[in-house]
Amino acid sequence: MEELAGRIRERVEDYADFPRPGIVFRDLTPVLRDPELTRAIARRLAEEAERRGATALAGIESRGFLFAAPAACALGAPLLTIRKQGKLPGSTLTEAYDLEYGSAELELQAGSVAADGDRVLVVDDLLATGGTLAAACRLLESAGARVAGLAVVVELDGLDGRARLKNYNMFSLLRL
Repeated sequence: MEELAGRIRERVEDYADFPRPGIVFRDLTPVLRDPELTRAIARRLAEEAERRGATALAGIESRGFLFAAPAACALGAPLLTIRKQGKLPGSTLTEAYDLEYGSAELELQAGSVAADGDRVLVVDDLLATGGTLAAACRLLESAGARVAGLAVVVELDGLDGRARLKNYNMFSLLRL
């Protein structure tokens, strides 16, 4: 696993003062330009999902989709898409959450979770403060799913995201 973390770190690019002064943006786009690395990440996430008994994976818009989709394919499991408000057709379930300045909402199409309640591994690209992942978990639970765990490619230490998600089993490939 340390080898995979090192390969990810080599590809992550840091942008100071983006999107605003004082923020260091960790760009995972270069990771996705490396097909072998992307495949290795997908395999590792699929292994983690299988280890936790997940019957489905959920990707959080938008970069979470890029890692959850190939992992779901590798596992042979359904992919649930958690999107920003107003992006999904039909009936949806909604969960509001607070941002640093304001609030936002996540949505899941009604009926996405199996009637007997999927065990879902929730996947995102990066964990910072944990607000989005926490809202995604509440949304899935309100739909009848059981959260099998949380998986991120990169976890930023020092922002207390893991502490905010202490009720869930957290997995990260790289901690910065």
